[in-house]
Amino acid sequence: MKYARVGVVGAGVMGVGVAQNLAQTGHRVMLVDVSEEILDRARAEIAKGLRLAAMFEPAARAADHSAILEQISITTDYERLGDVDFVVENTTESWAVKQSVYPQLDRICRDDCILAANTSAISIARLASSTRRPDRVIGMHFMNPVPRKPLVEVIRGGPTSEATVEAAKTFLQQMGKRAIVVKDMPGFVSNRVLMLTINEAIFVVQDDVASPADVDEIFIQCFAHKMGPLATADLIGLDTVLHSLQVLADSYGDSKYRPCPRLVQMVQAGLLGRKSGRGFFDYTGRRLT
Repeated sequence: MKYARVGVVGAGVMGVGVAQNLAQTGHRVMLVDVSEEILDRARAEIAKGLRLAAMFEPAARAADHSAILEQISITTDYERLGDVDFVVENTTESWAVKQSVYPQLDRICRDDCILAANTSAISIARLASSTRRPDRVIGMHFMNPVPRKPLVEVIRGGPTSEATVEAAKTFLQQMGKRAIVVKDMPGFVSNRVLMLTINEAIFVVQDDVASPADVDEIFIQCFAHKMGPLATADLIGLDTVLHSLQVLADSYGDSKYRPCPRLVQMVQAGLLGRKSGRGFFDYTGRRLT
Protein backbone atom coordinates (compact mmCIF):
# COMPACT_ATOMS: atom_id res chain seq x y z
CA MET A 1 0.00 0.00 0.00
CA LYS A 2 1.22 3.47 -0.84
CA TYR A 3 0.64 5.89 2.04
CA ALA A 4 0.01 8.91 -0.15
CA ARG A 5 -1.53 11.32 2.35
CA VAL A 6 0.15 11.72 5.72
CA GLY A 7 -0.79 13.84 8.70
CA VAL A 8 2.09 15.34 10.68
CA VAL A 9 1.06 16.71 14.07
CA GLY A 10 3.42 19.15 15.71
CA ALA A 11 5.60 21.55 13.71
CA GLY A 12 8.62 21.77 16.00
CA VAL A 13 12.07 20.51 15.08
CA MET A 14 11.02 16.89 14.63
CA GLY A 15 7.72 17.64 12.88
CA VAL A 16 9.49 19.91 10.41
CA GLY A 17 12.01 17.19 9.62
CA VAL A 18 9.34 14.52 9.20
CA ALA A 19 7.24 16.77 6.94
CA GLN A 20 10.27 17.65 4.79
CA ASN A 21 11.30 14.00 4.46
CA LEU A 22 7.77 12.95 3.52
CA ALA A 23 7.40 15.68 0.90
CA GLN A 24 10.80 14.83 -0.60
CA THR A 25 9.66 11.23 -0.99
CA GLY A 26 6.46 12.10 -2.82
CA HIS A 27 3.89 12.18 -0.01
CA ARG A 28 1.15 14.74 0.43
CA VAL A 29 1.52 16.20 3.93
CA MET A 30 -1.01 17.88 6.20
CA LEU A 31 1.08 19.65 8.85
CA VAL A 32 -0.87 20.63 11.97
CA ASP A 33 0.04 22.84 14.90
CA VAL A 34 -1.67 25.23 17.27
CA SER A 35 -0.79 28.59 15.67
CA GLU A 36 -0.23 30.14 12.25
CA GLU A 37 2.99 31.68 13.52
CA ILE A 38 4.46 28.25 14.33
CA LEU A 39 3.33 26.88 10.97
CA ASP A 40 4.76 29.81 9.01
CA ARG A 41 8.05 29.33 10.82
CA ALA A 42 7.92 25.61 10.03
CA ARG A 43 7.43 26.27 6.32
CA ALA A 44 10.43 28.62 6.34
CA GLU A 45 12.50 25.96 8.15
CA ILE A 46 11.55 23.33 5.58
CA ALA A 47 12.60 25.63 2.74
CA LYS A 48 15.88 26.22 4.57
CA GLY A 49 16.28 22.47 5.08
CA LEU A 50 15.87 21.84 1.36
CA ARG A 51 18.52 24.45 0.53
CA LEU A 52 20.86 22.83 3.04
CA ALA A 53 20.19 19.36 1.59
CA ALA A 54 21.01 20.68 -1.88
CA MET A 55 24.52 21.50 -0.68
CA PHE A 56 25.28 17.83 0.05
CA GLU A 57 22.82 15.69 -1.93
CA PRO A 58 22.70 15.66 -5.74
CA ALA A 59 19.06 14.51 -5.71
CA ALA A 60 18.05 17.44 -3.53
CA ARG A 61 20.07 19.79 -5.74
CA ALA A 62 18.22 18.60 -8.83
CA ALA A 63 14.78 18.62 -7.22
CA ASP A 64 12.15 21.33 -7.69
CA HIS A 65 11.97 22.81 -4.20
CA SER A 66 8.81 24.77 -4.95
CA ALA A 67 7.06 21.55 -5.99
CA ILE A 68 8.20 19.83 -2.78
CA LEU A 69 6.89 22.70 -0.65
CA GLU A 70 3.56 22.53 -2.48
CA GLN A 71 3.22 18.96 -1.25
CA ILE A 72 2.84 20.36 2.28
CA SER A 73 -0.39 21.95 3.49
CA ILE A 74 -0.43 23.71 6.86
CA THR A 75 -3.37 24.13 9.21
CA THR A 76 -4.42 24.65 12.81
CA ASP A 77 -7.56 22.57 12.20
CA TYR A 78 -7.27 18.93 13.28
CA GLU A 79 -10.44 18.10 11.31
CA ARG A 80 -8.38 18.26 8.10
CA LEU A 81 -6.75 14.99 9.12
CA GLY A 82 -9.96 13.16 8.32
CA ASP A 83 -8.77 11.68 5.02
CA VAL A 84 -5.09 10.93 5.71
CA ASP A 85 -3.69 7.39 5.46
CA PHE A 86 -1.14 7.63 8.27
CA VAL A 87 -0.36 10.07 11.09
CA VAL A 88 3.00 10.87 12.66
CA GLU A 89 2.50 12.75 15.92
CA ASN A 90 5.43 14.92 17.07
CA THR A 91 4.10 17.05 19.92
CA THR A 92 6.14 18.01 22.98
CA GLU A 93 7.65 15.12 24.94
CA SER A 94 5.05 15.49 27.69
CA TRP A 95 2.36 13.04 28.75
CA ALA A 96 -0.07 15.90 29.47
CA VAL A 97 0.31 17.27 25.94
CA LYS A 98 0.17 13.95 24.13
CA GLN A 99 -2.74 12.71 26.23
CA SER A 100 -4.89 15.55 24.91
CA VAL A 101 -3.98 14.85 21.28
CA TYR A 102 -4.75 11.13 20.87
CA PRO A 103 -8.51 11.20 21.60
CA GLN A 104 -8.81 13.94 18.95
CA LEU A 105 -6.86 11.93 16.39
CA ASP A 106 -8.90 8.84 17.21
CA ARG A 107 -12.17 10.69 16.66
CA ILE A 108 -11.14 12.45 13.45
CA CYS A 109 -8.96 9.96 11.55
CA ARG A 110 -10.31 7.06 9.49
CA ASP A 111 -10.64 3.75 11.31
CA ASP A 112 -7.87 2.20 9.21
CA CYS A 113 -5.46 5.09 9.80
CA ILE A 114 -2.39 4.20 11.88
CA LEU A 115 -1.26 6.63 14.57
CA ALA A 116 2.51 6.73 15.05
CA ALA A 117 3.89 8.49 18.11
CA ASN A 118 7.27 10.14 17.56
CA THR A 119 8.39 9.90 21.15
CA SER A 120 11.70 9.22 22.79
CA ALA A 121 10.46 7.91 26.12
CA ILE A 122 6.66 7.83 26.63
CA SER A 123 4.92 4.45 26.76
CA ILE A 124 3.18 3.49 23.54
CA ALA A 125 0.70 1.26 25.37
CA ARG A 126 -0.27 4.22 27.56
CA LEU A 127 -0.87 6.43 24.52
CA ALA A 128 -2.81 3.64 22.79
CA SER A 129 -5.10 3.30 25.81
CA SER A 130 -6.52 6.76 25.13
CA THR A 131 -7.87 5.61 21.75
CA ARG A 132 -10.38 3.04 20.48
CA ARG A 133 -7.73 1.63 18.14
CA PRO A 134 -4.90 0.47 20.42
CA ASP A 135 -3.84 -2.16 17.86
CA ARG A 136 -3.15 0.64 15.35
CA VAL A 137 -0.97 2.81 17.59
CA ILE A 138 2.80 2.38 17.30
CA GLY A 139 5.94 4.27 18.27
CA MET A 140 8.35 5.79 15.76
CA HIS A 141 11.39 7.41 17.29
CA PHE A 142 12.89 9.49 14.48
CA MET A 143 16.33 10.98 14.97
CA ASN A 144 17.33 14.56 14.21
CA PRO A 145 17.87 15.72 11.48
CA VAL A 146 15.14 13.43 10.17
CA PRO A 147 15.85 13.66 6.40
CA ARG A 148 19.48 12.60 6.91
CA LYS A 149 18.96 9.66 9.26
CA PRO A 150 18.45 6.27 7.56
CA LEU A 151 17.14 4.37 10.59
CA VAL A 152 14.09 4.72 12.84
CA GLU A 153 13.54 3.03 16.20
CA VAL A 154 10.04 1.51 15.94
CA ILE A 155 8.30 0.61 19.18
CA ARG A 156 5.75 -2.16 19.38
CA GLY A 157 3.33 -1.44 22.24
CA GLY A 158 1.61 -4.30 24.02
CA PRO A 159 -1.61 -3.95 21.99
CA THR A 160 0.13 -3.11 18.67
CA SER A 161 -0.85 -5.66 16.02
CA GLU A 162 1.59 -7.44 13.73
CA ALA A 163 -0.23 -5.86 10.77
CA THR A 164 0.52 -2.40 12.17
CA VAL A 165 4.20 -3.25 12.63
CA GLU A 166 4.43 -4.41 9.02
CA ALA A 167 2.56 -1.31 7.84
CA ALA A 168 4.98 0.89 9.77
CA LYS A 169 7.94 -0.81 8.11
CA THR A 170 6.37 -0.24 4.69
CA PHE A 171 5.65 3.39 5.52
CA LEU A 172 9.25 3.98 6.55
CA GLN A 173 10.56 2.25 3.44
CA GLN A 174 8.52 4.75 1.45
CA MET A 175 10.38 7.49 3.34
CA GLY A 176 13.71 5.88 2.40
CA LYS A 177 14.32 4.52 5.89
CA ARG A 178 14.80 1.20 7.66
CA ALA A 179 13.11 0.18 10.91
CA ILE A 180 14.49 -1.59 13.94
CA VAL A 181 11.60 -2.87 16.08
CA VAL A 182 12.02 -2.79 19.86
CA LYS A 183 9.76 -3.41 22.84
CA ASP A 184 7.85 -0.80 24.77
CA MET A 185 9.86 0.17 27.83
CA PRO A 186 10.41 3.83 28.81
CA GLY A 187 13.23 5.31 26.75
CA PHE A 188 13.24 2.19 24.55
CA VAL A 189 16.87 1.51 23.57
CA SER A 190 18.34 4.75 22.29
CA ASN A 191 17.20 7.20 24.93
CA ARG A 192 17.44 4.82 27.86
CA VAL A 193 21.18 4.68 27.16
CA LEU A 194 21.80 8.08 25.54
CA MET A 195 20.08 10.23 28.17
CA LEU A 196 22.21 8.73 30.93
CA THR A 197 25.33 9.53 28.93
CA ILE A 198 24.26 13.10 28.25
CA ASN A 199 23.18 13.68 31.85
CA GLU A 200 26.47 12.37 33.22
CA ALA A 201 28.40 14.54 30.74
CA ILE A 202 26.53 17.56 32.10
CA PHE A 203 27.43 16.53 35.66
CA VAL A 204 31.07 16.39 34.54
CA VAL A 205 30.81 20.01 33.35
CA GLN A 206 28.95 21.05 36.51
CA ASP A 207 31.68 19.49 38.66
CA ASP A 208 34.28 21.44 36.64
CA VAL A 209 36.07 18.25 35.61
CA ALA A 210 36.36 19.48 32.01
CA SER A 211 34.97 22.07 29.62
CA PRO A 212 32.10 21.14 27.24
CA ALA A 213 34.54 21.25 24.32
CA ASP A 214 36.97 18.87 26.04
CA VAL A 215 34.21 16.45 27.09
CA ASP A 216 33.02 16.17 23.51
CA GLU A 217 36.53 15.98 22.07
CA ILE A 218 37.25 12.91 24.20
CA PHE A 219 34.26 11.08 22.73
CA ILE A 220 35.10 12.17 19.18
CA GLN A 221 38.81 11.39 19.27
CA CYS A 222 38.88 8.41 21.63
CA PHE A 223 35.69 6.60 20.60
CA ALA A 224 35.35 7.80 16.99
CA HIS A 225 31.91 9.26 17.67
CA LYS A 226 30.85 11.77 15.03
CA MET A 227 29.54 14.09 17.73
CA GLY A 228 30.09 14.38 21.48
CA PRO A 229 27.29 14.03 24.07
CA LEU A 230 26.94 17.74 24.72
CA ALA A 231 26.72 18.74 21.06
CA THR A 232 24.21 15.91 20.69
CA ALA A 233 22.20 17.40 23.55
CA ASP A 234 22.26 20.79 21.83
CA LEU A 235 21.04 19.17 18.61
CA ILE A 236 18.18 17.33 20.35
CA GLY A 237 17.21 20.42 22.38
CA LEU A 238 18.01 20.74 26.07
CA ASP A 239 14.33 21.10 26.95
CA THR A 240 13.64 17.78 25.23
CA VAL A 241 16.56 16.17 27.06
CA LEU A 242 15.16 17.44 30.36
CA HIS A 243 11.64 16.19 29.54
CA SER A 244 13.04 12.78 28.58
CA LEU A 245 15.03 12.45 31.80
CA GLN A 246 11.99 13.41 33.86
CA VAL A 247 9.87 10.78 32.08
CA LEU A 248 12.57 8.15 32.66
CA ALA A 249 12.92 9.13 36.34
CA ASP A 250 9.16 8.94 36.88
CA SER A 251 8.81 5.68 34.93
CA TYR A 252 11.61 3.71 36.56
CA GLY A 253 11.61 5.45 39.95
CA ASP A 254 15.40 5.29 39.77
CA SER A 255 17.54 8.23 40.93
CA LYS A 256 20.11 7.53 38.22
CA TYR A 257 17.83 9.47 35.84
CA ARG A 258 17.68 12.57 38.08
CA PRO A 259 18.36 15.55 35.78
CA CYS A 260 21.58 17.40 36.50
CA PRO A 261 20.82 20.80 38.14
CA ARG A 262 23.00 22.49 35.49
CA LEU A 263 20.63 21.18 32.79
CA VAL A 264 17.57 22.47 34.65
CA GLN A 265 19.17 25.89 35.06
CA MET A 266 20.06 26.13 31.38
CA VAL A 267 16.53 25.25 30.28
CA GLN A 268 15.09 27.81 32.71
CA ALA A 269 17.46 30.41 31.21
CA GLY A 270 16.27 29.62 27.68
CA LEU A 271 19.55 28.02 26.65
CA LEU A 272 18.00 25.19 24.65
CA GLY A 273 20.76 24.35 22.19
CA ARG A 274 20.63 24.88 18.47
CA LYS A 275 16.96 25.81 18.45
CA SER A 276 17.66 28.89 20.61
CA GLY A 277 21.13 29.59 19.23
CA ARG A 278 22.96 28.67 22.45
CA GLY A 279 23.33 25.68 24.68
CA PHE A 280 26.61 24.10 25.70
CA PHE A 281 27.97 25.67 22.52
CA ASP A 282 26.89 28.69 20.59
CA TYR A 283 26.07 28.55 16.93
CA THR A 284 27.64 31.78 15.78
CA GLY A 285 30.91 29.85 15.61
CA ARG A 286 32.29 30.61 19.05
CA ARG A 287 32.34 27.85 21.63
CA LEU A 288 31.31 28.64 25.19
CA THR A 289 33.85 28.21 27.91
